[in-house]
Amino acid sequence: MTISSQLSADGQELTITIQGRFDFNAHQAFRDAYQRADCTPQRYVVDLCGATYLDSSAPGMLLLLRDHGGSDKADIRLINCNPDVRKVLSVSNFEQLFVIA
Repeated sequence: MTISSQLSADGQELTITIQGRFDFNAHQAFRDAYQRADCTPQRYVVDLCGATYLDSSAPGMLLLLRDHGGSDKADIRLINCNPDVRKVLSVSNFEQLFVIA
């Protein structure tokens, strides 16, 4: 599992990239990726291109990001989901909370 984050040049968008298993073991690394003290982005992108597995804690971690980003006002996109990841998000009704592309 690898989690990295990249802030856009204008500081407005933070992209978090997840590689491997997105499970409870990733909790602290995922939280660290968006709780950077040096930025307050307006938008978040979670790139799940390399995510091979989501356990039951992954939706909870995404909800924590949503709370951090402003709850209902949060601008968060989940991108590059493989069919298995998309299925987990669909079962959780995350289409109503996040933009999934």
